[in-house]
Amino acid sequence: MIDNITKAKILDAANIVDVVSDFVTLRRAGANYKGLCPFHDDRTPSFMVSPAKNYCKCFACGKGGNPVGFIMEHEQLSYPDALRWLAKKYGITIEERELTAEEKASQTERESMFIVNDWANKWFQEQLKETPEGRNVGLTYFRGRGFRDDIIEKFQLGYSPSQREMCTQAALKAGYKEKYLISTPDEQGIAHGVGISIKRDNGTLFDRFAGRVMFPIFTVSGKVVGFGGRVLDAATKGVSVKYQNSPESVIYHKKSELYGLFQAKQAINKKDCVYMVEGYTDVISMHQAGVENVVASSGTALTHEQIRLLRRFTNNVVVIYDGDAAGIKASQRGIDMFLREGMNVRLLLLPDGKDPDDFAREHTPQDLQKYMDEHQVDFIRFKTDLLLKEAQGDPIRLSNLVTNIVQSIAVIPDEIKRTLYVRETAQLMQIGEKLITDAVGKQVKKNIEEWKKEREREERRNNTGGHLPPNEVAANSPIADQSAFPPVLEDASTVAPDAGFPPTPFEAGTDIPPYEAGVGASFDNEAGFSPSNDGEKKTVQQHSIKTRRPAVSPIETLIIQSVIRHGEKIICNAEDESGNTQPVSVIEFIYYSLDQDGLKLESPIYQNLLEMALQHVNEPNFVAERFFLNHPEQQISSLAFELSTDKEELSSFYKKNEAQNLQEQYNMLMELVTHLLTDLKLSFVKKQKAEIMEQMRDRTVLSNRDQYRALMQRYQEVKELETRMAKACGDRVISK
Repeated sequence: MIDNITKAKILDAANIVDVVSDFVTLRRAGANYKGLCPFHDDRTPSFMVSPAKNYCKCFACGKGGNPVGFIMEHEQLSYPDALRWLAKKYGITIEERELTAEEKASQTERESMFIVNDWANKWFQEQLKETPEGRNVGLTYFRGRGFRDDIIEKFQLGYSPSQREMCTQAALKAGYKEKYLISTPDEQGIAHGVGISIKRDNGTLFDRFAGRVMFPIFTVSGKVVGFGGRVLDAATKGVSVKYQNSPESVIYHKKSELYGLFQAKQAINKKDCVYMVEGYTDVISMHQAGVENVVASSGTALTHEQIRLLRRFTNNVVVIYDGDAAGIKASQRGIDMFLREGMNVRLLLLPDGKDPDDFAREHTPQDLQKYMDEHQVDFIRFKTDLLLKEAQGDPIRLSNLVTNIVQSIAVIPDEIKRTLYVRETAQLMQIGEKLITDAVGKQVKKNIEEWKKEREREERRNNTGGHLPPNEVAANSPIADQSAFPPVLEDASTVAPDAGFPPTPFEAGTDIPPYEAGVGASFDNEAGFSPSNDGEKKTVQQHSIKTRRPAVSPIETLIIQSVIRHGEKIICNAEDESGNTQPVSVIEFIYYSLDQDGLKLESPIYQNLLEMALQHVNEPNFVAERFFLNHPEQQISSLAFELSTDKEELSSFYKKNEAQNLQEQYNMLMELVTHLLTDLKLSFVKKQKAEIMEQMRDRTVLSNRDQYRALMQRYQEVKELETRMAKACGDRVISK
């Protein structure tokens, strides 16, 4: 258990910009920061980070939170473990008791798997450095490749002994359960163990990576999700696969991981560029040569998930491939994938027969950097330089080259980029620009139709248990990853500038978060943003808005906003039963004013928030805004952030003059809260009047004179009350 004092230290130390920057590249936007959301496929920055509120939120998917909430969501941790994560980051010591056996058993499956991987990583490193076999075999191999000790330490390289059961026995002896050591897929094919061990048919276990040097694979935050084990050079004879990776599991998905990203993320952020290579040793050698903004695809073909992961840090990628035929072929496969995700892609081919590992070891850091700067080209020049010589004098090959380039241009989401690339292609190929433009337009339409067919197939697949008839499997789909399918226009005959491409959260110059659209705004799953009844329309693209603030009374929203922003402030004094004068806070004034009339807020979450505030308002150093922004319940902290950040906020009424003294400000706040409560009660009265009118229209009531007369009398009383309350509201009735 973490005590409250330590918890407060962690919350005070955790800076939201500092925490989020570990995972997202942020750009200043006024007093706040913006970046690509790490929780969904974000193409235009919709992830807002507020240093003043110590809070972050994506206004496209709705996810975010305070530093603890962000880490809980991003790292899939419990609240206590997110606090421990932040404590480790900021060097705060947590004194807590040892967990009991029952508590250890209740740890989540994911946490258990991460713990096993962390143990295995440390064990592999110990074997490398502290055992004769590790030093003589593993360390000799790494040093033979030219790796310095500091680089070995940086990437936490290790060694798995050749004795087939040594790692497994050590893990069992350390108390780790067999089910987390092996990889046993469930009915959905997902393994719930890390797979460092393999189970024989007779039930015994042996090591998966025996006799291999080990490359741990880290998440962006530095957690070990899996391993790559390489068989040593002396044992590669007759071995078709030199590397063996951890099996897919609950925590490890090859297509979603990038080797070296944990070590490279700061350099990528600083350089605003990333170099993409193929293998583990390519990354390590380039780091040793001083090029640290480099990652690899973890021994898999490039995937859309990996590209999206990179886009959180930079839009600029330089893909480095071996200069052989296989490298050239691989480069062409990856170009369109990068372009489709909206990245600025350049390519660099190394001299024939060289891979980045070889090339980095054979050159000084200065020569390596100079070569990379001078030889990287954009994809059009790369394709033309590569294929134009072969196509000269051959109209068919020349036509194929143009078609190849047109297909790449057509997947670019940004119209301006497409136009510029069309112009460059026309100049390089000496072809009319209009011809290229028309060809690109036709290809865009074709892509839209293909995407539409894929979506229909996907829907049928979902409706038939995940399978399609053999004759409906896409033969030449323009994209390889169905998760990347964009929404398709209903009418593909007219192609808009960005038609058929994944939409950006804010388009057509509407670069405003939803909270800037007015306090009275409500949000809807289907309709998106509904402006408040002030008549001002501020449109946000409908499909970009997920579930937002519930559709409740604007007056209730303003009341809760006053609770969050000013709840602890004293606005008047009152006498208690003993005749003593007691200060009354905004929270207490609002709660007891409603309670006196037997009223509650209609929104359950608003009422819950008000009651929660009342419970804590008299605690020492209580500040309502800080309390709710740091609340462990995501729904509450998210709502607090929205209401405390609204542009059309209470302060426009409350802070007419910053030079006012404190008493004048409190008087204004008292006046505002009073009017809000009166207006809210007036809305209740209007609703009651409408209900009485509805009852009076009922035929049963019309035929009963006494009942009708009683309702008529009640209606007159309510109407008189409405008139008095409206007069009390005066010119400052909040709702019309």
